[in-house]
Amino acid sequence: MQIAIAQELPELPPFRQHEYYTAYTEGWALYSERLGKEAGFFQDPYSYYGHLEDDMLRAIRLVVDTGFHYKHWTRQQVVDFFHDHSSIDEPSVQSETDRYMAWPAQALGYKIGQLEILKLRQYAKDQLGDKFDLRAFHDEVLSGGALPLDVLSVRIHDWAGQQKAQAAAASGNHGQ
Repeated sequence: MQIAIAQELPELPPFRQHEYYTAYTEGWALYSERLGKEAGFFQDPYSYYGHLEDDMLRAIRLVVDTGFHYKHWTRQQVVDFFHDHSSIDEPSVQSETDRYMAWPAQALGYKIGQLEILKLRQYAKDQLGDKFDLRAFHDEVLSGGALPLDVLSVRIHDWAGQQKAQAAAASGNHGQ
């Protein structure tokens, strides 16, 4: 969804409509998966199980990503770790192992992105209090296309400041 939105933003030049930053793009995807629980889509523990299983797989990916590229694990150590800690089948274990061998920091990138978006959301909530609008926050995160996380942070801080100023001005006008 984030990529499709970026491609349809007429104010962005074409290279920005198709930009890709792992931390932002996949971080948004990981962040947005959490919204299902907040929106009440999971009606019971069984419907939530698939989400938790995916979270467990991502945790395993974080371990093998750092295992390969920081601790210098062998391919077999990674395969063994997948077998010991996940329920995925053998072809998936092999595919996951190859993916994290070939793409250093990919798991770290998307997790850092998710955590940064959550941090920015909390910042905006803290700044705006009961004036915080989750939909408006999401619009602001998505309406600039894919961005480096430091640029996204500045964007959200500026947006929160503008929202706060508008709310203060509006409440000041009501008293007159």
